[in-house]
Amino acid sequence: MEKKRIVSVRGSLVALSLCVLLSSIGTSIANVSLPMLAQAFGASFQQVQWVVLAYLLAVTTMVVSVGRLGDIIGRRRLLMVGVILFSVASALCGSAPTLWLLIAARAMQGLGAAIMMAITMAFVGETVPQARVGRAMGLLGTMSAAGTALGPSLGGLLISAFCWQAIFLINVPLGVTILLLIHRYLPVDANPRRTIPPSFDVVGTLVLATTLAAYSLAMTVGRGHVGAQNLALLMAALLGLSLFIVAERRVASPLVRLALFRNASVSTSLAMSSLVSTVMMATLVVGPFYLSQTLGLSASWLGLVLSIGPLFAAVAGVPAGRLVDNVGAHRMTRMGLIGIAVGCLLLSTLPASLGTVGYILPIVVLTVGYAFFQTANNTVVMMDVHPDQRGVISGLLNLSRNLGLITGASVMGALFTYASGMTDIATVAPEAVATGMQITFAVAGLLILVALALVVGSRMLGTRTVLAEHV
Repeated sequence: MEKKRIVSVRGSLVALSLCVLLSSIGTSIANVSLPMLAQAFGASFQQVQWVVLAYLLAVTTMVVSVGRLGDIIGRRRLLMVGVILFSVASALCGSAPTLWLLIAARAMQGLGAAIMMAITMAFVGETVPQARVGRAMGLLGTMSAAGTALGPSLGGLLISAFCWQAIFLINVPLGVTILLLIHRYLPVDANPRRTIPPSFDVVGTLVLATTLAAYSLAMTVGRGHVGAQNLALLMAALLGLSLFIVAERRVASPLVRLALFRNASVSTSLAMSSLVSTVMMATLVVGPFYLSQTLGLSASWLGLVLSIGPLFAAVAGVPAGRLVDNVGAHRMTRMGLIGIAVGCLLLSTLPASLGTVGYILPIVVLTVGYAFFQTANNTVVMMDVHPDQRGVISGLLNLSRNLGLITGASVMGALFTYASGMTDIATVAPEAVATGMQITFAVAGLLILVALALVVGSRMLGTRTVLAEHV
């Protein structure tokens, strides 16, 4: 019986890990195809960018709603729907005759990915013993980092060997494999209750999706240059947030229970996740410019160096999970943040004379710290919520990460552009790019110090609450 249970847990983790891997590859694999898509459809770069943006918007706007839906109708059946949706959308992407049909199929693919991202983390609490939750979170973090790193290189190989359609069609057999594993290993959803189940908050879902879409567009259109369109979208997002809060207070079964944010552990973890993701995005925004303009690396060497960080994050994921189980999630959260802060400090004082090695070493410190932080932070949140809320909390964790990435791409990119005085990439001086990178990572380090202050403050608040309950 024990052996059968172990096999079931391992099979479940394989299924969940492949879900994370597939959705992560889908995030990054399309980027490498943009030049070819522009030629194939006779479109501008701004138009083909929507192939990437549609996926990101769908994931960001729907990840909380599908997490809540899984709590209501059953996670296993919804996860199977998500994998089927992702696979069908991938087939449609590979056979799209026009760019706009491809973009629509990518949005559908993003919805499937949102389901997989939200449900996999929530499933850990159901399938993994409590003493091994950290290891499971570390494994999922490893697969997420590996998928993000693998996407561009896998996409390049498939395009070189076949055509751009192959980067989407390869998802179909992978999706079928995952579907079989889910059917075989994941626990069957409980029978529906005889009492009336909680209704799904349709109004809250629509308002939140519209709000997140407005914010995401405000952060992405204009490539970091703030104009009237950006400000209008930001105002719409603020208005939408206000309407969402009002709607959630009035509905009987809200999409997001606002009382969740009174839990210091949950609210602090979500805030830290967003701050850390903002900083991590800076490495993707600033790194290519520094490596190419200041250090003069070729495109092939540039891609290799940029893949080192995600590679180390992937390798560190499982050991980080073991340490979380053995040492404690809160302590590992602080250690991870300290590692990220040290990496930012080194990058902010980096002399260009150290060359590529001088860039790689701080990046390794930073990304390993990120692997430690993410594993520990996810474990803290998922262990501290009621089982009926795991889906929506998992969705909120993914949402905070995505919003951080979107904000980082815009804000940190704009900061780097301003600090380096960049008006034309072809004429900017290598020294100016180096200065811009140092200033950007100095600000990034300050953001991590804010995250450290949040985690320390949250622990102090939790200690006072426990003491007060015993008085």
